[in-house]
Amino acid sequence: MKQGFTLAWLASAGIAAGAGYWLARQTQNEAADAPAPERAVLYWYDPMYPTQHFDQPGKSPFMDMQLVPKYAGASQDASALSVPAQAVQSLGMRTAPVVRGVLPSAIEAVGSLAYNQREVANLQARAGGFVERVYDRAPGDVLPAGAPLVDLLIPEWSAAQLEFLAVQRSGDARLIAAARERLRLLGMPPELIEQVRRSGAPRALHTLTTPIAGELQALTVRAGMSVAAGQELARINGLSSVWLDVAVAEAMAGEIRLGADVRASLTAFPGQHLQGRVIALLPSADPQTRTLTVRSELANPEGRLRPGMFAAVRLDAGDPRPVLLVPSEAVIRTGKRALVMLAEGDGRYRPQEIRLGREADGRLEVLSGLREGQSVVVSGQFLIDSEASLQGILAGGLHQAHGVIRSLDAHQVTLEHGPFESLDMPAMTMSFALASPEVAGGLAPGDAVRIGARQTDAGLLIERLDKEGERP
Repeated sequence: MKQGFTLAWLASAGIAAGAGYWLARQTQNEAADAPAPERAVLYWYDPMYPTQHFDQPGKSPFMDMQLVPKYAGASQDASALSVPAQAVQSLGMRTAPVVRGVLPSAIEAVGSLAYNQREVANLQARAGGFVERVYDRAPGDVLPAGAPLVDLLIPEWSAAQLEFLAVQRSGDARLIAAARERLRLLGMPPELIEQVRRSGAPRALHTLTTPIAGELQALTVRAGMSVAAGQELARINGLSSVWLDVAVAEAMAGEIRLGADVRASLTAFPGQHLQGRVIALLPSADPQTRTLTVRSELANPEGRLRPGMFAAVRLDAGDPRPVLLVPSEAVIRTGKRALVMLAEGDGRYRPQEIRLGREADGRLEVLSGLREGQSVVVSGQFLIDSEASLQGILAGGLHQAHGVIRSLDAHQVTLEHGPFESLDMPAMTMSFALASPEVAGGLAPGDAVRIGARQTDAGLLIERLDKEGERP
């Protein structure tokens, strides 16, 4: 498998290099066909000290190298590539602007239905007594609100009701109110107190009914049992709504917004889509799958949604604010880096390194490296990138060479380097300033490196040192 990947990589690298060579040959051929104008030399200079100009060619007084001529009409920027208009047409190159817009994005995931744990009713014995009857119910039954479950005989209630009826006949309003309050404190429901008052007879037998419609999940009593005050007798979970719990990769947690739209499809109801909104992002992650649970609530008026069912889910995600966007096809991915070819006008193109964000609908979010209104190549950019590499042009306006580190500290590096083709600078050994100490992080003398340097008024500044392998 590894060998196949290596061969495929070499093949693709060969194709890109060949394409760059063809573009270079096209450019050279077109330049050869055109009459070659006599170029005037403005001055000579040392690439290491570009601000120092000389009237005559010769050897640099600073370095062991020949001075380089600066021609009239030559671009001040050697970090861009010129492509003739005929070659652009032959390649069918297209460009697109960098625009600012909203990137629609969605997360496709799998979820499962669960009970709405906010819709739970627990039935307890309000006083000690005996179970006279258990109605024909069992866990799993779906019951309407008010369905009878258990008849309880509570002797304590019977004595208190007789006392209440005696006070009721006295006609003393204060005593009647006090007796009624005593019944309430004993745990007697208001509707049972009212029945006793109207009938004028005690009712020691009390029937427990379901307070909400839903599934009977537990029924823990049987006929003939005794119960104590506070003992749990039954539990009901409502089904008027259900939760949809969706497993989302933890890397996507930052994309989830409370209130975002949720669309679910169940295999039990093909062609039908359920709509909901995100109500919670649970605080803990699954340590095995490294996923977070996103919770939505779905209405279930007909009771068709059953907890445990699986669903295919689409979550609206992302930031609704406008961001910089480029076509996905414009981006060249090279390992850890992403590049685009900037079209600067007049047939000039420059490789530019960018940092990418989200991708959707054939467009990519650009976090840094571009500005709104710039143009990028979306067709033929691989040929230009290959030619730029042949000419030693790196992304971001850096000049490229290869070399070996001979000495190194936090501020300076001595390199035995090959030629900087884009600067007409020959191979030599010399010292360069580092843009920052981090440039040389993890490197040591003897390391073979790919060099990226920027031309400044003070000379070449080393901004990249990429390790390539060990050399003697």
